[in-house]
This record gives sequence, structure tokens and C-alpha cells, in this order.
Amino acid sequence: MAKLTHFNQSGEAHMVDVGDKDATHRVAKAEGHIMMQPPTLALIMQGGHKKGDVLGIARVAGIMATKRTSDLIPLCHPIALTHVDIDLTPLPDSDQIRCIASVETTGQTGVEMEALMAVQVTLLTIYDMCKAVDRGMTIEKVQLLEKSGGKSGHWKRD
Repeated sequence: MAKLTHFNQSGEAHMVDVGDKDATHRVAKAEGHIMMQPPTLALIMQGGHKKGDVLGIARVAGIMATKRTSDLIPLCHPIALTHVDIDLTPLPDSDQIRCIASVETTGQTGVEMEALMAVQVTLLTIYDMCKAVDRGMTIEKVQLLEKSGGKSGHWKRD
């Protein structure tokens, strides 16, 4: 079984030393969904929300969140991101919006946490903007889809 890397030999939390790692192109992709009532999704899709472009604002919030990941997750390294893309797809047949975040860097550590943070904050922003009309929305299925780069190579969810 692999060991947890965020603990030293004494069992104390520490930031992993990545100083000797090679800088490589690293990519991570994560997804999540927000479920809502059909009229809420229709309001978002029609652009009729009084607060403005829900998906556009949520996308910007997710991008901003990637840049602040190390401020919120205590043992994450600050990372110079080279690209962030957030795709929001309304799925009217299931009354939800799917968010896929792709994050890239060239560096010594991966961007999985940044991709997951982007998804969470994007979906939370949708919730925040729409909670006045639908407090029962749920955020579900947030997960890493794929990562590549670094010593551990490529991983993809089945």
C-alpha cells in the first residue's frame, strides 16, 4: 500500500518537498454536477436571471478559485498555472448542469487539487446565484477524471 506523503516520519503534517522533481507538463481534469428544479435550469438557460449571466459568472469564479487553491488547502503548493478551461453543459433531460474543469501547468507538482477546486467553486457559485429560487439544489459526483504528467504518469478514471 502506498504511504501518505503529507506526513513526515514522525507522523506530523508537512508540505511535500518537490524541489528535486523534474518540471513537466501536467494536466488534470475534474467534473461535477449540480441538480436543480426544471424551472431553475430553464431560467439559467434562457439568461433570464436578474443577477446576470449565471454560467459566465460561475466560470470566472472557478478560474479565480484555481489560483487560490494553495490559500485554502493547507499543504498545497502555490502553482503557476498555464491554462484553465471550465466547460458548463446544461443537461435538460436530467435537470442538471455538468461542469468539467481542465487545468494545466509546467511544474514540479500536479494540478489535481486546482481542477477539483475549480469544479467545486463553479458549482457553488451557481448555487449562490440561484438559491433564491431553488434552495434544494445539490452538488454531486465531484471527481477527478484524469491527470497526466510527472513521475506517476497518466491516470484516467474508468
